[in-house]
Amino acid sequence: MSGRLQRVVITGVGLVSPLGDDKETFWRALVGGKSGVAAWTLVAPDALPVPFGAEARHFRGTIDDFGPLGKDQAKAIRKGLKVMCRECQMGCAAAQKAMADAGLSPGSFDPERVGIAFGTDHMVTMPEDFSESIVPCLDEEGQFDFSRWATDGMPKMNPLWLLKYLPNMPACHLAMYNDLRGPNNSMTLREAAANVALVEAFQTILQDRSEVMVVGATGTRIHPIKAIHTRQQEELAEDADDPARACRPFDRQRTGMVLGEGAGAVVLETLERAASRGAHIYAEVVGGASSSVAGPDRQADRYQALRNALTMTFRRTSRSPDAVGFVNAHGLSTRSADVEEARAIHDVFRERSTPVPVVAPKSHFGNLGAGSGMVELIAGVLALNQGQLFAVLNYEDPDPDCPIAVVAAGQEGPAGECFVNLSFTPQGQASVALVGRSP
Repeated sequence: MSGRLQRVVITGVGLVSPLGDDKETFWRALVGGKSGVAAWTLVAPDALPVPFGAEARHFRGTIDDFGPLGKDQAKAIRKGLKVMCRECQMGCAAAQKAMADAGLSPGSFDPERVGIAFGTDHMVTMPEDFSESIVPCLDEEGQFDFSRWATDGMPKMNPLWLLKYLPNMPACHLAMYNDLRGPNNSMTLREAAANVALVEAFQTILQDRSEVMVVGATGTRIHPIKAIHTRQQEELAEDADDPARACRPFDRQRTGMVLGEGAGAVVLETLERAASRGAHIYAEVVGGASSSVAGPDRQADRYQALRNALTMTFRRTSRSPDAVGFVNAHGLSTRSADVEEARAIHDVFRERSTPVPVVAPKSHFGNLGAGSGMVELIAGVLALNQGQLFAVLNYEDPDPDCPIAVVAAGQEGPAGECFVNLSFTPQGQASVALVGRSP
C-alpha cells in the first residue's frame, strides 16, 4: 500500500431479495414500482400472525442459487447446505454472487489480503428442530419433564444443530469456501448491522489490514418466533386487502411494518487495485458512523441516535449535507419510527438550500431484518449508477408529522453525486454510510 490515503470502492454486488436475486431484476422492479409483498407462498398460511409478507420467493437454498462457482466450491457448498439455516444460505449466496460480479475467482487474489465483515441478527431455531428431542421428555399428561432432558431428550438432538444458527457462520462459511484468510468479523446488530459492517470493512482497508473485503448482511423477519416478538414489541401491518399496498413509509395511512427476508453483499477494494485490474467500479465508500441512545427510562431514542450518526458521518467525511443527492431512508412504515426518522432527517438537513430527496426501499419489500441495510444500500448504489431515483411505493397521503421531501411516483429525479444510507433498530442503535458516485 502506498503512503498516501487510499480510496475504497465497490466492485461487486450480489443479493437475494423479494424483488429478485440479481441486480438487473431488482433495479427494474424498483423503477417499475413493483412490490415484493404478497400472500405467503413458501410459508404455511397459519404459521405467522399475518397472511402476507415479502418472501425471497425464487431462493430455494440449492446450489443453483449461489451464482457461478468453481467445481471445488460447488462441491463444498452443496455439502455445507445441510448445516446452514435459511438466513445463512441467503447470506452466503449473496456474497458468492458479489464475488463473482467483482471477478474474485480462486487464484485471482492473495488469500491473506482478503477479509470478511458480515452483519446478522440472532438466528433463531425453528421449533420443529426440537420435536424429536422433546417428545421423549413428555410425561403422561403431555407436559414437558425437564428431568428427562439430559437422558432422553438431548441424545436425540442433531449434533450439528447449533452450527445452523450461529450468527457468525455466514462469514465462516465464506472464508472456508473461498480460502479468505484476512480479517473476519460478524456484527449482530439487527437492522443497523449492514452499515456498521461496511464502515468496519472500509476502515480495515484504510488501515492496510486488507486489500479486499467482502461485506454482507442477511436476515429475516419471516420466522414464527421472531414474528411473536414483533407482534409484542413493534407495530405490524395487518391490512391484507391488498398486501402490495401494506408498506407505505411516511404516508399518513401507514399501519406498521411488513415482514420480509433477504440478504445483500458488496465487494470493497482499494481504488488503486480496482483500476489496475480494470474492474467495474459501482461507487466509492466515503465513510459512516453509528450511535446508540437510550433515555434514563431505558427507552430507545431513535431520533437522537440517527441524528448523532448523521452528524458524525458528515464530520468524519468532511462532506456537507448540501452535497447529498438523496437520503436512502430506513422507512419502516410504522407510526412512531417514521416520525422519529423524518425529524432527524429534517433537523440535520434543515440548512440546505433545497430539500433533500428521500427514498425508502422498504416500501417495495418490507423489513428484511439485518439484511435490510445491505439490500437498501445496493438499491442506492444502483440509483447512483443509473443516475436516477426510484419512487417510494404507496406514498400518496403525506404525513405532516414527517416534514421531509419524500420522492413520490412521478417525482423521480436525478440521483446526484452521493447518498446516505440510514438504518436503525427498535433498541435505538442507528448506523449511517455515505456512498459516492464512482471516481
